[in-house]
Amino acid sequence: MSEYEGVWVFSENQPLMLELLGKGREIADKLQTELTAIVLGSGVKEKAEEAVNYGADKVYVVDDPKLETFQAERYLSALASLTSQYKPETFLIGSTKDGKALAARLATRLNTGCVTDCLQIEVTSEKGLTARKIVYGGNAIATITWRTKPQIATVPPRTFEKPEFKERKGQIIQVEAELEEPQTEKVEVKPLEVSQVKIEEADVIVSCGRGFEKKEDLALAEELAKVLNAQVGCSRPLAEDRKWFSEWIGLSGHKVKPSLYIACGISGVIQHVAGIRDSKIIVAINTDENAPIVEMADYIIVGDIHEMIPAITEAFKKHLSA
Repeated sequence: MSEYEGVWVFSENQPLMLELLGKGREIADKLQTELTAIVLGSGVKEKAEEAVNYGADKVYVVDDPKLETFQAERYLSALASLTSQYKPETFLIGSTKDGKALAARLATRLNTGCVTDCLQIEVTSEKGLTARKIVYGGNAIATITWRTKPQIATVPPRTFEKPEFKERKGQIIQVEAELEEPQTEKVEVKPLEVSQVKIEEADVIVSCGRGFEKKEDLALAEELAKVLNAQVGCSRPLAEDRKWFSEWIGLSGHKVKPSLYIACGISGVIQHVAGIRDSKIIVAINTDENAPIVEMADYIIVGDIHEMIPAITEAFKKHLSA
């Protein structure tokens, strides 16, 4: 019998944790093993109960006031202690900014492999997994297997579907962990000014590119987004070069998978395409019928965004009010 057993999931982001439980349940069922959720924090009883109702057979809880806010050393020491003691076969960790840093440190401490930003994870042999991820700036997809245990993988938000809520019974086990003292001190926390809906969670996105020459013209996209109850996004140049947005969609930014993605004046370089490839329907509005975005778009509108967006907006208004 293998020294390692079971599938674990963890994310400090609770919605992402629930998504991981869906994939973790699938893997655990194929391997005929237990699915375990790890919950760290302060006053996290409800999160532990929620994890059971979304598929976990067992939940290990480290409930400590020192874990109320994320600090890498404390979270790392808790996860390393649990992993070393209980030895999971597979460990899925949410690919957030903190989660990726945590997974890499954990893999180093355990002297095992870590595959980041996995788009697919499948059981390919007894106890063995295969993961796929985008590499070379979006020009290729790598297929990767692990040679060591535990098999650690990070998974971005909305990669896998959130499972359905079901009232289930499971073990919730309170455990103690010796927490390392952080090497840094948090002096102050200031929340970022962000929109009410996270771009990764948006069902419809109206995205802006270099075709917008003036910042005032963004009002065209905002009006269309308002009609469609959508979120406004952008490609990297509008955020990095022009500073019109604080965040962008793409390989180095947010990866999205909306039902409808409307690319307005976006050429569609491979780095941007890597962030939208999982969109269900892509509409491209561009003056260049040979732009790269056209190759992957489901619908193509060739024309000037300053003329096309208002026309589309009016068409949607009439259709939705009919």
